[in-house]
Amino acid sequence: MIELDSIAIDRIIEMAWEDRTTFEAIKLQFGLKEQEVIDLMRKEMKLKSFKMWRKRVQGRKTKHAKLRVFEKGTFRCSRQRTISNNSISKR
Repeated sequence: MIELDSIAIDRIIEMAWEDRTTFEAIKLQFGLKEQEVIDLMRKEMKLKSFKMWRKRVQGRKTKHAKLRVFEKGTFRCSRQRTISNNSISKR
């Protein structure tokens, strides 16, 4: 797995919890595959929290770009501009 600092780990966990942030977006920004994100979440979270997260994301269409119902554009939350430590520029 890629060596990550605590700020990057916190941001990955935050992105993984967000319903509309895909695993592909995490891979693009941090280079972690879906299974590596799952392993990181398992390592960094309490067991109960990890199980709750896995239950939420398993089969969730919004977490996988290929399963999304829309093809063009992206969802943008009104609070998105306040998120810091995101190396992908907002447009």
